[in-house]
Amino acid sequence: MNQTLSFARTRDGIRLACATSGDGPPLVRVATWLTHLELDWESSAWGHWFRFLSEDHTLIRYDERGCGLSDRHIKSLSFEDWVSDLEAVVDTMGLDRFPILGMSQGAAVAVEYAARHPERVSQLILFGGFAAGWVHARKSVKDRWLAIREMVRLGWGDENPAFRAMWGPLFVPKGDPETLYWYTELARRSCTREMATAIVDTFGQLNVAEQLAQVQAPTLVFHAEQDSLVPLEAGQKLAEAIPAARLSVLDSPNHLLVEQEPSWERFQTECRQFVRTPHRKSRRTDFSGLTRRERQVLARLAEGLSNSQIAESLFISEKTVRNHVSSILDKLDIRSRAQAIVLASDAGFRE
Repeated sequence: MNQTLSFARTRDGIRLACATSGDGPPLVRVATWLTHLELDWESSAWGHWFRFLSEDHTLIRYDERGCGLSDRHIKSLSFEDWVSDLEAVVDTMGLDRFPILGMSQGAAVAVEYAARHPERVSQLILFGGFAAGWVHARKSVKDRWLAIREMVRLGWGDENPAFRAMWGPLFVPKGDPETLYWYTELARRSCTREMATAIVDTFGQLNVAEQLAQVQAPTLVFHAEQDSLVPLEAGQKLAEAIPAARLSVLDSPNHLLVEQEPSWERFQTECRQFVRTPHRKSRRTDFSGLTRRERQVLARLAEGLSNSQIAESLFISEKTVRNHVSSILDKLDIRSRAQAIVLASDAGFRE
């Protein structure tokens, strides 16, 4: 299997390297650190992941800003940049509706994107993820990450065998020597020491806890039971707070599953079944109880207009728009504006 490389341009002009592989409907993997589109394609750390994800889909992945084949010299690095970069990639690829895989720090980016764009995300798969970064964690987790950050700041990219010996087992404690070699090699070559430290700081600060309840896509949360890098409780919190989520706990100590462990087979089976299942029921939504004005408001909601834009187009006040939105939610027996948008979009609703 081969991959094709291309580039997307972000709002602030950064070139992001993108790779596509496989054939079929799209599946988007959110970028994380420790990636290099060419190196990880060849590695035993990631190769089995990409082969599996490309079996039934066109897998789309990208190097985040400052890493891999993407532009290395950047002026801005923030969680908002990561979300905006995902938006740039899927827009450049011309994607309409698609499943997203968010791993580790990428899970929070996937959650934020799904909350903002419910009409575009068909399914959400989260692996080893967390809603709030290590700065917000309990003391033992925070202390561990402070130590990791210091190790990154002082030793990232060095040929020092002591650093390389410590790094791989943090992520894949049960990895074989070849996998550990590739993982530490990716760590060394994926980005600079300064960028790696900035990435640790950025995902340490992130917090999408309030967005979890806004996710409308069916969600499958995977987490390794003995993952010491991102504790199981982080995955449990994701599954508890996302309305349509299910948690699958894997018997593994690895933050990144290796091909030889039994949990890899289980992950493939559950992931394949989840993506192939038609989660959206083909029930008809009854819009007949809406008034003419409520239908006009709903149609504009489905177009992505804000309350102020709807008010301007209908020559009414924003307060009146809010009242109409509340009435629409009551009549359709739904809880959020995002759900209304999805229902209207799926039904091809017109005023």
